Amino acid sequence: MLNILQAEHLKYRRSFSVKLVWAAPLFIVLFALVALLFLPQGESIPGSLFLSMVFNWWPFVFVPLGTALLCALAEVRERKAGSYRGLRLHNIHPYALWFGKIAVLAYYMLLSSLGTIVTVLIAGLLVTGGILPVGKVVSASLLVWLVSLGLIPLQLLAAAWKGMAASIGLGVAGMFAGVLTAPKPNWLYVPWSWPLRLMSPVAGVNPNGVPLLPGDPLLDTSVIPAGIAVSLLFFAACSWLTGVWFARREVK
Repeated sequence: MLNILQAEHLKYRRSFSVKLVWAAPLFIVLFALVALLFLPQGESIPGSLFLSMVFNWWPFVFVPLGTALLCALAEVRERKAGSYRGLRLHNIHPYALWFGKIAVLAYYMLLSSLGTIVTVLIAGLLVTGGILPVGKVVSASLLVWLVSLGLIPLQLLAAAWKGMAASIGLGVAGMFAGVLTAPKPNWLYVPWSWPLRLMSPVAGVNPNGVPLLPGDPLLDTSVIPAGIAVSLLFFAACSWLTGVWFARREVK
């Protein structure tokens, strides 16, 4: 399995996917610089407001679309290399190939989340006039990554089954489904809503982007362990089921 992970990792060297992983967090710094231009001299954005904006847009836009694009690009590379024909000539179980791809994509999404932590702290120094709570920034970034893992096998399935357009289309549809469902009681049934819903008590922001007032039901922290448990179970089940599909499909 280690050899599969190393081989999968080599595919990303000098690729657009790696640039995307690091470019996405830089939009946070760009946002901070633009906001700085429009702030009156001597004024700053409250740290809580800045965090609510960042951790609403990150799980709403960058996570679903970024995951969709990374998975689509991974499948494009495989199709250009022969649609797994060369790999299947070796004595390697298709499950291992599929799980290796999921694991490496999860690793690159983690790198992007770590980059988010750094850029949020840097951008926060520029626009808030003070030091942001490091613990909250770290926990929010890693929590978004953790509960978004289940999107990887879903998006890979869409890309491998129907191509890049299907993966991007699913990501866009999921993005809007997530923000519409996150504040509702049935949010647990929509994987794209999990990071948005869990950011409500962590960052104090409504999934629609509006800061929450004290006492709002969306600030209830009991949703965090429930969201983590459901997302990890979904990730395991979805990885296994999509692995079964991948192992049984014919190489075209």
